[in-house]
Amino acid sequence: MNIADFLAPEDVVIGLPARSKKQFLEDISGHAAQAAGLNAEDVFDLLIEREKLGSTGVGSGIAIPHGKHPNMKALRGFFSRAATPIDFEAIDNEPVDLVFLLLAPETAGADHLKALACVSRTLRSTETRAALREAVDARKIYSILTGHATD
Repeated sequence: MNIADFLAPEDVVIGLPARSKKQFLEDISGHAAQAAGLNAEDVFDLLIEREKLGSTGVGSGIAIPHGKHPNMKALRGFFSRAATPIDFEAIDNEPVDLVFLLLAPETAGADHLKALACVSRTLRSTETRAALREAVDARKIYSILTGHATD
């Protein structure tokens, strides 16, 4: 599985101005909902419920909020780089600026876990994280994440 299997170039957003975890999740929920034809409040509620189980801030400035939504037809990812790092209650207590949201159909099963593992492996690389932070536009970020150039 490759990130390009579930991330489209238009689903990369940079510079979200959120100052808190809740605001960031609201902002990225709105983007994801519009792109996937979902209700933004439903997506936000899904993400908040997942965060109540434990922060999806996995360390090194990365968060991977995720969940299964009944109206999703296929696995879909959304990536955002925050304008400024925010407190995400990450396991290493470091602020987060790189967020990869993953939404899956309720029936996704192993595919959801494979996608989470794929994202985690990609973002584990120090070089990849540095490149994502230095990228000047969403097209470059997409290319870094997927290994695919965009037109």
